Amino acid sequence: MSTTTQPAPIHDLAAYKQLADDQLQQRIESVRAEKGSSLLILGHHYQQDEVIAHTDLRGDSLQLSQMAASNSDCREIVFCGVHFMAETADIVANRPEKLQQRAGKRVPVILPDLAAGCSMADMAAIDQVEAAWEEMAEVIKTDEITPVTYINSAASLKAFCGQNDGIVCTSSNADAVLEWAFQRKRRVLFFPDQHLGRNTAKAMGIPLNQMPVWNPYADELGGNTVEELQNSKVLLWKGHCSVHQMFTAAHVHQFREKFPQIKILVHPECPMEVVDLADISGSTGKILRTVESAEPGTQWAIGTELHMVNRLKTQHPEQDIHFLSPIICMCATMYRIDLAHLCWTLENLRDGTSVNVIEVDEETARWALLALERMLKLT
Repeated sequence: MSTTTQPAPIHDLAAYKQLADDQLQQRIESVRAEKGSSLLILGHHYQQDEVIAHTDLRGDSLQLSQMAASNSDCREIVFCGVHFMAETADIVANRPEKLQQRAGKRVPVILPDLAAGCSMADMAAIDQVEAAWEEMAEVIKTDEITPVTYINSAASLKAFCGQNDGIVCTSSNADAVLEWAFQRKRRVLFFPDQHLGRNTAKAMGIPLNQMPVWNPYADELGGNTVEELQNSKVLLWKGHCSVHQMFTAAHVHQFREKFPQIKILVHPECPMEVVDLADISGSTGKILRTVESAEPGTQWAIGTELHMVNRLKTQHPEQDIHFLSPIICMCATMYRIDLAHLCWTLENLRDGTSVNVIEVDEETARWALLALERMLKLT
C-alpha cells in the first residue's frame, strides 16, 4: 500500500485560501521561475483551466507519469490530478533503473490536496478484491483467471495483478489487454470499472450472459449463482466513474432530435446503452484527436468530463461542440486541486518542507510495476 508523508508545514494553508487569484498566480509563477527545469508540474485533462495554465505537461494519467519519468532534469513532481495518478507517477519515476541513474535519489511526487481521490478507484479496495478472489476459488479455478485492473485504481490493486499473473489496462488499450489475457487463460476479472470492461468485451463478441457483475457487498458469490460464475468469460467488478455514469441514452436521443447531423462522441466508461448509441467511443486521447482532426463546422455532443469539453469548445471555435448531459458533471475530486493548494504546495517545497508526498512502499511498487510493464509491452 502507499503511504503519505506530511511534515509540519511552514506555511498555513488557510492563509492561501484568503488570497485573490491574481496573487496566487503570481506566486506560483515565481516558484516555477526559481525552480526551473528541476520542477515538473503535471496537469490532467480534467483539471480546472486556471490550474492547467500553470502546468508543464498535460495529458492523461499514465501518459503524464511516463513523460515525467523520461525527463532527465526533473527532481520534483507536483501532480495536479488524483491520488492513484500520483501513486503511478511515483512507481514509474522511481523505478529501480531510474533510481540507479540518480544515485539512489528519489524524485518526490506531490499531490496538492490529499483529498483529491477517485470515486471509481475507491469502489475496489484491496481487501475486497482479495476476499472476492478467495470466494471465487470455491467454485472456479483462479489459476484460470487473469486479473485486469484499470489504470484508475490504487497501487495495491496493480500489485495484486502483478502477483497473480495479471495486468493493467487503460481505456485506449483495454481491447489489446483482454486479447492478451484470453490468449493465456480462460477468464478475466476486470476491475474497478464495469462499463469499460463490458463495452470492451462486448465489442470483442463476448455475450452479456458471460459477463456477470461481482458485487463486493453481496452476501455470497458477489450476488451470482455458481452456474453464472462457471459460465463466465469476464467477471466485471461493480464499480463505475461517477462522471461518466451520468450520461444516458435519453441524452443521446435528445441531441439527435434537436441536431440531426450531430455526432456523438463518448468515453468508454459511459454505460453500455450510451456507447452503443454513440458514433465514436474512445479514450480521452482519442476524443481529443477526433475533434482536432474533424472538419470545420462539425457538430459534436461529447460525453466526458465538463472541464475537458469546455476546453475543447474554446480551442476549436470552428466546430459546434456541446456537453452531452444537461446536468453539470465534473470530476469533483479533481476539482479539489485549486490555485490555493497549488501555491501552498509549491511555496512549502521551495522553502524546504515538502507536503503531501505520495510514496508507494517498495514491495507494492515492485509488483505494481510488473503489471504495468506487462501492459507496456503490448503497446
